[in-house]
Amino acid sequence: MPTGVALRDVREQLFSAAERVLLRDGPSALTSRAVTDEAGVAKGVLHRHFADFDEFLAELVHDRAARIRAQSAALLESAGTGTVAGNVAAALTDLFGSVTAAILALVIFRDELRARLRETWPRGVPLMAEAAAMVRDYLAAERDLGRLATGEDLSVLAPMLIGAVHLESADRDGGPPDQATIEAMVTVVLAEATRGQP
Repeated sequence: MPTGVALRDVREQLFSAAERVLLRDGPSALTSRAVTDEAGVAKGVLHRHFADFDEFLAELVHDRAARIRAQSAALLESAGTGTVAGNVAAALTDLFGSVTAAILALVIFRDELRARLRETWPRGVPLMAEAAAMVRDYLAAERDLGRLATGEDLSVLAPMLIGAVHLESADRDGGPPDQATIEAMVTVVLAEATRGQP
């Protein structure tokens, strides 16, 4: 089997295991031993592919950011269909109903991880920046289609939406909010921008 394929499979296996530990036990329980135990592999497997555990965690964050960028393309394709609030709510439900909120907690929890991520994200919070860009680009597409008022400052509106939904999603024990709850929030935030629009 080619080395690149094997590495990708191991990375995915370890990333999935880390996400399960994060969701189940929180950031304080996430250790290299917990990840390898969850993945069902020897501890040396993680250290064979990553210099140390913080490098592994940084790559996990980068992988999740790439997924958000892929999700952004799908959201852009929905421009002009359904409702603006419904499309944004569906994307944010998917985003925050996944492991994203747990990874954000991990970034806040680990100083060394934050320091490593500053190389890629010198400003802003990793993943939140991608999420805000996803919403901003989508809203810009809807504005170009005439479904959003032209005077709206999307560089303010998009982070408002991300922040509101993140706050609603941050309670790990309560589980993520459902799409109806998120859509109600998004509808209120976008009310002025969509008033009188088709």
